Amino acid sequence: MTLTTKLPLEFLQREPQAQTADPWLLVLMHGVGSNEQDLFGLAPYVPPQFHVLSLRAPYPMGVQANAWFHFTVDTNGTRHIDVAQERASRESLERTLAQAQQELGIGAERTVVAGFSQGGIMALSTLLTRPQSLRAAMVWHSRLLPEIKQFQAPAGQFAGKSLWISHGTYDNVIPLTSAHTMRDHVQALPLGLAYHEYASAHEIRPDELQASMQWLGHLR
Repeated sequence: MTLTTKLPLEFLQREPQAQTADPWLLVLMHGVGSNEQDLFGLAPYVPPQFHVLSLRAPYPMGVQANAWFHFTVDTNGTRHIDVAQERASRESLERTLAQAQQELGIGAERTVVAGFSQGGIMALSTLLTRPQSLRAAMVWHSRLLPEIKQFQAPAGQFAGKSLWISHGTYDNVIPLTSAHTMRDHVQALPLGLAYHEYASAHEIRPDELQASMQWLGHLR
């Protein structure tokens, strides 16, 4: 079960490590200034029933450095995103998901999107705007885009969906309050939320990775 054709986004892949009639798909998205090699390093820890795709964001920032969208930060910490780039990335991700699902024969009910930092923004935005395209999302050290709220699907479409959110208590890039904002927003939706805080900075620590992979492996 290998993707042999070109997807809208560049990727690395790992096939399922166990024989199963019902494989799952995990799509990983890196943070700003990184590339598809980054989270692909997590593949050995992903449950064996998963086909893993690690995507490259489409906007170059430098050598082996990419972003899902560019942004600026005011002196008071307020962020302003490139709205057109964010929308284009989200649409490319949706097409990538649909094509990979079709070619691998893996339905939305066994698809999970996951991301760190800016990649986590993309994962959460996809869950909120296109819940019918996936089963769950994993969001590490990220935030909710205010700009996405107007595109959120009706609440009833989130029944049966699941969301993992984890954050560092002393994250020096995206503050812990951003995780609280995500948590408070999705608690109004009929989805299964797993929310965790770790004594860490802007990084996925071993205990956080272990817990999130256990959660992933128990999805049904």
